[in-house]
Amino acid sequence: MSVDLSTLVGDVSLVSPVLTAAGTSGYGDELAGYGDLSQLGAVVTKSLASFSWPGNPAPRVSSSGAHMLNAVGLAGPGVEAWRRQYLPALERRGVRVVGSIWGRTVGEFADAALAMKGAGLAALEVNASCPNLESRALMFAHSASATREVVEASRAADLPLWVKLSPNTPDLVEIAGCALEAGASGLVLVNTLLGLGVDIERRQPSLANGGGGVSGPGILPVSLRAVFECRAAFPSAPIVGVGGVASGEDVVAMLMAGANAVEVGTATFADPRAPWRILRGLERWMRRHDVAHVHELIGVAHG
Repeated sequence: MSVDLSTLVGDVSLVSPVLTAAGTSGYGDELAGYGDLSQLGAVVTKSLASFSWPGNPAPRVSSSGAHMLNAVGLAGPGVEAWRRQYLPALERRGVRVVGSIWGRTVGEFADAALAMKGAGLAALEVNASCPNLESRALMFAHSASATREVVEASRAADLPLWVKLSPNTPDLVEIAGCALEAGASGLVLVNTLLGLGVDIERRQPSLANGGGGVSGPGILPVSLRAVFECRAAFPSAPIVGVGGVASGEDVVAMLMAGANAVEVGTATFADPRAPWRILRGLERWMRRHDVAHVHELIGVAHG
């Protein structure tokens, strides 16, 4: 049987529910040698500020089995340089692009959003899981009011806004609600978990920055719960699930929990063909289970 893999995230139409995740596929068409990028729902760029930023000192990535710990520190060339150097290659390949932005202050989010205006993006992913220098370096995504402010500031882009939230708070559903009330077009659930690695030979943390964000298959239950709870709280909200997705079956689980689309991240580091492998796995599962359209799966775990 033929299956229809297309989906909608709010008003954004995607040819498939499998996207790349910010920070895991570069800034442009770096993965193009491994598969046809136009088959994916979208390429989500590494998060960009309105200015260039060097990030944290090395070492800033370590791994343990299938899991990864990172404290890259949002290094990047800045939006304007990205538009000149990386965006044209994606445009030539006919790829839907979701630009990811970050800032240390509300004003910096506004600056990054404005710099993205007119770039022809499908949507703007607002990475609210970064330190807020205006509030003692607490994460924006750990505060309902701060999240509301960055969403309102990011409306300067004139684009659908997908707000990426943190799982490291007991107030995730409340914060998600504030993001939607402020004008978010969708929720991206979730960013990495806070963690720490220790290099037992050097007798110190494995990352120069100390702790970092944990990603990999073990956080799938965390991201599934976030998606499930937000879908229950906001039945009509567009949701993109991310965190621990490594197979077509994982995508099915995310969709059933309530996601409209899914991002693949850490799996791509071990296997750059992972997004396409996972997409084929989803298609095979749908055929085996006589599911003709992705929409038939969205939210069915809620009964």
